[in-house]
This record gives sequence, structure tokens and C-alpha cells, in this order.
Amino acid sequence: METELTIDFVGGAVGYRLRQGEGRKQALPRAVGMARGANPFVVDATAGMGRDAFLLASLGATVTMIERSPVVHAALARALEAARGAGEDYAQVVGRMRLLHGDAKDLLETLAPEVVLVDPMHPPRVKSALVKKEMRILRDIVGTDPDAGALMDAALSSGARRVVLKWPLRASPLPGLRKPSHQIVGKTTRYDVFVIGEQGEKPAFHRPAD
Repeated sequence: METELTIDFVGGAVGYRLRQGEGRKQALPRAVGMARGANPFVVDATAGMGRDAFLLASLGATVTMIERSPVVHAALARALEAARGAGEDYAQVVGRMRLLHGDAKDLLETLAPEVVLVDPMHPPRVKSALVKKEMRILRDIVGTDPDAGALMDAALSSGARRVVLKWPLRASPLPGLRKPSHQIVGKTTRYDVFVIGEQGEKPAFHRPAD
């Protein structure tokens, strides 16, 4: 079993995305409500590799990451410290990020988030070669998330005005979960968006280009 996990916010795809200046028209920023210039307080309830949190923070959001695996939490902490020392641009992004260790089901009610992002560990694909090595390592460490439904319940009752569930494009919905307000769909991933207490937003189905 592979258990050595390295997280890098400076090199690779994450750093490239920052240097290229990819903007708010991407699917994730749109899903959390950043398309019109808002900079919400987002809680990433399932931090994992931290890429989504780093992207949102690079676009101006304030992001609190929650990770319950001590191994993954430690890797995230090292990655944040390395990014902080990698130059002013990275330091500014990391300055909008906070990392907590614990179970999001317990912590969410203490944080008063505007937006909650939930990205549970999904079952492995049939063709394992399609899964990148780092994701296989992450799955080896954290396993699956059988309590994803309970986490969504906690997110929906946290007082957030928006909850976003990141989910494989063709996967069945979580059992018992109500229909989302709308979806934003990419090539392999969809974002089920649950809008809570906002007026003027109508349920819609979007299929933007990835």
C-alpha cells in the first residue's frame, strides 16, 4: 500500500493554474457564486489535496479547509508553509487560507460559512489506470466516505447560503439527498448547487465548456 503523500501548491497543475491566471468562469468558482465578483467565505469540508481550496483562494475567496485524516492534514500544512515562502503571489493566496484538523460534521456549526464545498472520496473507477497515482495514494490513506450523506446534512443545516457537492459526472445522486437548485457540469465532474435562503435564483441546468 502506498502511503507517502506529497501536496504541492507551487509546482505542477496547481502552480500552473495560478501562473496562467485562470479566472472565475471556471466551473468551481461559478458553483460557489464567484462569477459576479463576490469573494465569499468558503469552508472546504473535505480538503483532500487542497487544490479546490487553493484555486478559490487564488481568486479572492477566504477559505477554511477541514481535513480529518492526520496524515493528509500534515501534508496540507507542509504544502501551505512551502507556498508561503515561494513568493508574494503565493503568500497572498495562502494568507486567505486556514487549515483545521477534525470532522467537518462537528466543526461546521462553529464556523458560520457563506458557502460549504463537499467533495467526498468517491468509489474507485473500474479502470484504475484512469486514476492518478496521487489520488490512489490519497484513497489508500483515507478510504471512502460512507458518511457523505451525514456530512451533506450538516452542511445544509450549517447556516450557509450555498452548499456545493462535487460529484462524478455520471454517478448516481447520494441516497436521500434532495434535488439541487441547479448543476454546473464539466467533462468528468458535476457540481450540484444547493441555494439556501437566496431570492431570485431559479433552478437551472448549465453545461459550460470545461
